[in-house]
Formats: sequence, structure tokens, C-alpha cells
Amino acid sequence: MWAAIKARLRRSTEPDPSSPEPPASAAVAPSAPVSGAVPKGTSRPAEDRPAPAPASDEALFGGGLFGRRLKEGTIEDVMDDLEIVLLQSDVALPVIDRLRRDLLKELAGRKLRFGVDAEDAIRVCLERSVRAILGHTSVDLAAAIRSHEPKPYIILFVGVNGTGKTTTIAKFAGWLRTKGFSSAIAAGDTFRAGAIEQLLAHGERLGVRVIRQQEGSDPAAVAFDAIAHAKAKGIDVVLIDTAGRQHTNENLIEEAKKIRRVAAPSLTLFVGDALTGNDVLEQARLFDQALGVDGLVLTKLDADAKGGAALSATFVTKKPILFVGLGQGYADLAPFDADWMVRRLFAEGAAA
Repeated sequence: MWAAIKARLRRSTEPDPSSPEPPASAAVAPSAPVSGAVPKGTSRPAEDRPAPAPASDEALFGGGLFGRRLKEGTIEDVMDDLEIVLLQSDVALPVIDRLRRDLLKELAGRKLRFGVDAEDAIRVCLERSVRAILGHTSVDLAAAIRSHEPKPYIILFVGVNGTGKTTTIAKFAGWLRTKGFSSAIAAGDTFRAGAIEQLLAHGERLGVRVIRQQEGSDPAAVAFDAIAHAKAKGIDVVLIDTAGRQHTNENLIEEAKKIRRVAAPSLTLFVGDALTGNDVLEQARLFDQALGVDGLVLTKLDADAKGGAALSATFVTKKPILFVGLGQGYADLAPFDADWMVRRLFAEGAAA
């Protein structure tokens, strides 16, 4: 996303013509990179770089005689260009409005220190704003499970069709095993025999018990049986699958509400496909209204070159992203890391 933004910035930010030219001795002095900006010539991929520290105001502003002033009109022109790129990167309008306000507040009318590029300053301020948006209080799931009494800790998974919810549940079982927790899976998608068979295959490979009933059975009854089994066997966590349902299907939403009443989950997670762009945030918002969602899991984030869906979903729903799917293997489910997401959004790659 940043490469496309940078291309627009080059056209929009110019030095203040009223600022005097610096003396020759100052002009030849190499400028130190702004903390949080990428040094010129850096070629390492964003994934390998440590999270940049936010630049202090002292490092950016207070330009004195030789500083450059960014006028409010210039910032507005920049944001008009940025809006196009951000929309193309699946960033929702409410997020763009927030970024615009933050950028104006931080930059308009202030002088940049000599040696600080406007591009670097804008980047640092955008990164600060993005970090704040991604900084919703998360859940230390492992700690929550350890402290939960009585067992089991119950996680309900909801979402629309085709988001990878069933596979995500299998990945959760694998992640729990790495943390030393036992788990059982409730095959609550009783509308599709294939979903039950899929979970049975995953359960066999992972050594996890899958509780099921016949196709067409009451999903709430499956959840009840799985919880009873976990209580009897001292299992730490129950993972409840549900049929993929469109958020506009009232009958299926009512059924999900019944499952929630019966299971009384400790945590309800919405599973969304990052590749669906702004659709995922509307789905998450409506599921939260109907069922009450505690957090988000975004799948296929490894294939999402734009990255704006993650930023938009957490901003619109005010819910934390707890996990992200980064591949097909059981190990390809990772706790969400805001620093990693910021590096990814501001990577020095090709324009998305």
C-alpha cells in the first residue's frame, strides 16, 4: 500500500518557496533518517525489519530558519490523492476520514526540520494513526484459557460461507496443542456432510475428538454434547463450528443465536476472508449486531496484497483482530501482531 501512496506524495508535496535556501555547508550534510522512516537504500523485506519506533515531534518539527512548512492546503491535496490509493487498497471511508483528521492535526502549519522529507513525515504520521487504529485491546487467549474455571473454555466460530472457517477451527486445535491445551471440536455445520467429514479428517490427523451427529441434526444439540463430553473428560477447550450463513439470512441467524444460548461461549469469533475487501467489515459489523462478537479472525491474509480490509474491519467494529490465517498448514495461524501489520502496510514493495 505504501508504494502506491508514495507515488502520489511525490506529486503533492513541494518545499515552501518562501523558505530561504540553506547554506552550502548545511546542504551537503547528510540528513539522518527520521525514526520510523525507512532509510534510503534499504532492501530488506518488510517482514524482516524490526518494528520502527514512532518518531518524536522533536525529530520531525521545529524547522527554524531553514525548515519547510506544510500548509493546510497542501495536506488537503495530499489527502485527496491518498484517498484514491486507500480506497483501492480496501480502506473504508470512515478509516480514511480518521487518517485525514490525524494528518491535518499533526502536520498542517508546522515546519519540518531541515533534512526531514515531507514524504518521511507523512509516512511517520500515517503509521502512528494506523497503529492507534490497530491498537484495540486484544485478548491473551492462552492466559484466558488457563485462568478459566470451570472447564471447558468454549469458543464459538461464526461467519459467512467460504471464508475458511472449518479449516480455521482445525488450525486453532493445532495452535492449542502447541500451547499445551486439550480440545474437542463440535461439528455444528450439520447442513453439509462434507463439513463434518472435513472436521473428522482434521481431528484424526491432530488427535482431537470431533463430536458430531447426523447430517441435518440440531447444531445446538451437537454443541451441548461436545461441552458435556469435555466436562466429563476434563478437556480444556471446545471449538464449535457453525454453518456458514449470510448475515442477511434471518432464519440461520436465529439458529446461531440458539447455539449461543445453549453453548454460552466464553469467546465468539467472527471468521472473515481478507480477500473480500470491504465486504468483510460489513459482514463483521452485522454479525456483531446480531450475535455479539468478541474478536475477529482474518483468513487468507497471506494472499491479500492490499491489506486495507484488516485495518477497516477492526476500526468499524471496534473489535480486536485476534488471529490471522497465513497459509494452508496447521501452523499457519498466528496471533495478530499490530507491528507486523504496520510493516506490511508500509512495505517498500511494488504499488498494490
